[in-house]
Formats: sequence, C-alpha cells, structure tokens
Amino acid sequence: MLNFSRTRTAPRSARSLSLGGLDYVDPKTKSNYVGKFLLAAALVALCILVLKQSPSFNSPNPFSNHEPGVTHVLVTGGAGYIGSHAALRLLKDSHRVTIVDNLSRGNMGAVKVLQELFPEPGRLQFIYADLGNAKAVNKIFTENAFDAVMHFAAVAYVGESTLDPLKYYHNITSNTLVVLEAMAAHGVKTLIYSSTCATYGEPEKMPITEETPQLPINPYGKAKKMAEDIILDFHKNSNMAVMILRYFNVIGSDPDGRLGEAPRPELREHGRISGACFDAARGIIPGLKVRGIDYKTPDGTCIRDYIDVTDLVDAHVKALEKAMPGKVGIYNVGTGRGRSVKEFVEACKKATGVNIKVDFLPRRPGDYAEVFSDPSKILLELNWTAQYTNLQKSLGIAWKWQKSHHNGYGTSVTIAAP
Repeated sequence: MLNFSRTRTAPRSARSLSLGGLDYVDPKTKSNYVGKFLLAAALVALCILVLKQSPSFNSPNPFSNHEPGVTHVLVTGGAGYIGSHAALRLLKDSHRVTIVDNLSRGNMGAVKVLQELFPEPGRLQFIYADLGNAKAVNKIFTENAFDAVMHFAAVAYVGESTLDPLKYYHNITSNTLVVLEAMAAHGVKTLIYSSTCATYGEPEKMPITEETPQLPINPYGKAKKMAEDIILDFHKNSNMAVMILRYFNVIGSDPDGRLGEAPRPELREHGRISGACFDAARGIIPGLKVRGIDYKTPDGTCIRDYIDVTDLVDAHVKALEKAMPGKVGIYNVGTGRGRSVKEFVEACKKATGVNIKVDFLPRRPGDYAEVFSDPSKILLELNWTAQYTNLQKSLGIAWKWQKSHHNGYGTSVTIAAP
C-alpha cells in the first residue's frame, strides 16, 4: 500500500511560503509581532507619563544649580556644635545649605532638628562624607553648585591633640587642603575658615590682636596654623574671597532651645569646661576637675575669653556678607574680656543652681595661662561686637537645653559610608 501521509517539520503557522526564491512570513505571525510591539510602546508611553507627573522629573535639583538671589553655602561639620548653629542661622537668613559631615563628632539629631524646621525643597540637604576622601569630596562639588564654603569640620580638643597629634594633622590640615583643592577645581569663590586663638600659643602681651605672632604650643593650634598658611599661600594667585576667623572659648546654645552641645561620652575628658560643669551638675560625673591652679594669674587658674555660640555664628554671617573677591580678612572673634576658670565655675554653679564639687589637679599638657582677644578690628571692619556677654546667662541658656536633653540628641544614628 502506498503511504501518502507526510511529516510536518514545523507548525503550519510558523512555516514560510517559498515563491520564486522569496520567503513570505505567515500573516498571522506578522500580526502577533505588531501586537507585541504596540503593547510595549503603550507601556513605555505610560511610564513616561507617570514620570512626568512626578515633581522630581520636571524640577531640576535646586542644589545643583546656581539661583539668582540665593546663596548656596556648604557647611562642613554642620552636624557639630558650632556648625549646626551656623546652619540654623544661614537657613533663617534664607540661604540654601548643604551640610557635609562624617558624624565622628557631630550629631545626626541636630541635622534632624534643622530638617524639621526647614522642610521645604531646596533649603537643606545632608551628605554623609569624610573630607579626607578626596574622591568623595570632588563628587560632592561636581553634583552641587556652591557659592561659598563655611569650613567648620575639625577635631578640636587641645588635650586630645597632644595624645594623638597625627589625627589632628590629618583631620585639620590635610582635610582643609582637600576642600581648598575642590573649591579651586569647581570655581567656588568664597571661603569662611573656622580657625582658633590656639594658633597664637601663649603670647607675652595681652590682649591678642590679629598682628600677635602665631606661635602655637600644641598640635591643635599647629594644625590650624598650617591650614591657615595653606589658604594664604593659595590665595596669593587666586581671586578667592577668604575670611579667617580665629575664635576663643565657645559656650552657650541656641536661645530658643532648638540646638545645644552634645559631645560624645568618651570625649568628656577632653571636652569644653562648660560641658564638664553641666555633667557635674547632672551627676554624670562626681565633680569638676580644674587642671592647673599655679598659673601666673590673679587666682592661679587659666584665664580665657568666653564667646557665646550665637555671637560666633553672627560673626561668620557678617564675614560671608563682607567677603570680597581677591581679598583676605583675618579677625579675632571674642568679647575682649578674660575670665578665670574659677570665675567660670562660680557662674556655672549659679546658672545650674547646683553646688558643684571641684577637684583641683595638675596642669594639662599644652594649656596656656592667659588668652583673651582685642576685637576692635572686627568691630571696625565687619561692624561686629559680642552681644551675649553675661557669662551666667549664656550658661543658663545652655543648661536649660541640657536639662531637657538628658541623652543629648538621643541615640546616635549610624549611616553607611557611600
């Protein structure tokens, strides 16, 4: 019997027809391709429509563009004690602010307070980064359009600097160089540099003027002076506007109680005397340790010029306003009046209402007997003078914040490095 059946090598719909050497696709297959193509095109169009309705699609990042009438200030160390107060003032003055901080000494809680106060888009952003990472710093400058830099970020304890000097040279001197290089590469024309009276060391003559020789006696002061020298050398061939503020012992906190000082517990031994006074008043430590009672001063204790943080921030803002291209301004920021440590302790006792126990110990390495400023230059050129000069009142404002923030800003927030 003959077998007339044949084996199909492919389904009928998938086979092409051959006609005169040309292949023709089955019309049903062609319609399937067209349908799939139209469906994909419709989905793409729908996605574009949804994206266009998103605010971020139509609105460019305000931080990456210069805007007429708006000054965008990079605040390094803006999560720290002084830096956060400066950021608050800048935001109140309608500036745009970017905070860069690695949170090694700063507090994310302070940044959150600022974010809650100024939630509007384009007002404030926080970037977690270490200024020692030049690649990360360059990326920040590439992605943001800064008009000015307020450079606060620094470790700042005299005692600690004598124990770990290399940390201070890296953190202060080297990191300032990284910031300055990024500013130069990206055309940022204004620098407000946070320096210190520690660059003067222990002058023979008081009060200290801006012409007093800089002879620092501890790694903190030496690192800051090196950073100043780098800035001044760079400026010789630059049109950058530079302001260097050398300030004295900072106390106080935001008068409205929004921000305060919350140092790391492990750094209490090296911290400011105000923090130690408050810790003693709260019973966190058994008493206050006063180091050195044999200095050549009226009561044997060190004499310092205590400047309220609100006044200090005001000086930075005035420096920003008065900064001129191609010019350098160097100013002492202080009250012009020296107070002894014993005077300070008595003021703290009155401010807290606690009879703080005081232990008198030998001198701390790197300390100096007497330091207070002559602020006449900053008054003459920037029209700045300290307003919060009542020591007990400044301490009272800070104490009020301390009492309502027993754990500082709360549990520290850990953020992974980029």
